[in-house]
Amino acid sequence: MTEIINRQEAVPAALNYARFDQAASSMFPEFSRSRLHAWIKSGALKANGEVLRPRDKVHEGDVLSLSAELQPEGRFEPEPIALDVVYEDEDILVINKPAGLVVHPGAGNPGGTLLNALLNHSPVMDTLPRAGIVHRLDRDTTGLMVVAKTLEAHNDLVMQLQARDVHREYDAVVMGSMTGGGVVDEPMGRHPQQRTKMAVLQVGGKEAITHYRLQKRYRDHSHVRCFLETGRTHQIRVHMAHIRHPLVGDSTYAGRPRLPKGASEELVDMLRTFPRQALHARKLELQHPRSGDTLSWEVPLPDDMKALLAVLDAEEKRR
Repeated sequence: MTEIINRQEAVPAALNYARFDQAASSMFPEFSRSRLHAWIKSGALKANGEVLRPRDKVHEGDVLSLSAELQPEGRFEPEPIALDVVYEDEDILVINKPAGLVVHPGAGNPGGTLLNALLNHSPVMDTLPRAGIVHRLDRDTTGLMVVAKTLEAHNDLVMQLQARDVHREYDAVVMGSMTGGGVVDEPMGRHPQQRTKMAVLQVGGKEAITHYRLQKRYRDHSHVRCFLETGRTHQIRVHMAHIRHPLVGDSTYAGRPRLPKGASEELVDMLRTFPRQALHARKLELQHPRSGDTLSWEVPLPDDMKALLAVLDAEEKRR
């Protein structure tokens, strides 16, 4: 779908003598800088009806006029994939993502993704960057994700994420018996040898902070609740492995399942066959992009993690 944009705005006093591209970015914050720059270059975005260069100056009272088509961002096809919708209005969509659903098409996953499902759910989202996806969950992580349905909402949610104003809580089951909670403040980046993995990197890594709180301690495992301050790829998985408490089922960062001595056959079977990392995005809280109201959602643990904790509870009673 193509959306037609026609807007006119007068340059305020605060932007007097600003660069054209900088003024446009401030006055039309719902659009990315790269998109605005392209419109300036093409003449779709003008000042007082004239085509200017991005570096040219504008003055208070100048009228910036935008007349452009919002073309689809990619060549991805809509697919009728069911979505577990937790909340939806004209601005945002909140879903409960199942395990196994890849968020965005990529190498090895050209289709069958959340993005394809979103285009089927709301075709107008093909004009948005990544169909409105502003953050991701790993393929085998379950739980809450928010998606923008308009450019204004997309820009606002991105800014909230960058400002660390979006509150995200995760439940995880990790190996080893913890004595309490804590904070992992360790920079992260792409693994220097294994490029599909992330790693703690003291040199060249980006800031990454994970808070965690103990929910229940078992003899050889722990149920923890994690709170993301930053949102790096695989952050919880890498940080928990870094403190020697990798997630149950995480073949990438935990290696082979650790089987406790004297464990029951039921627990051994559960640990050997658990199909994914035991991680679930349980709570999401943010400010609504249009109203500014604080909205919060919670979803219960999926069945596989409930079953894992039930087996751990039963194991404790046997001891």
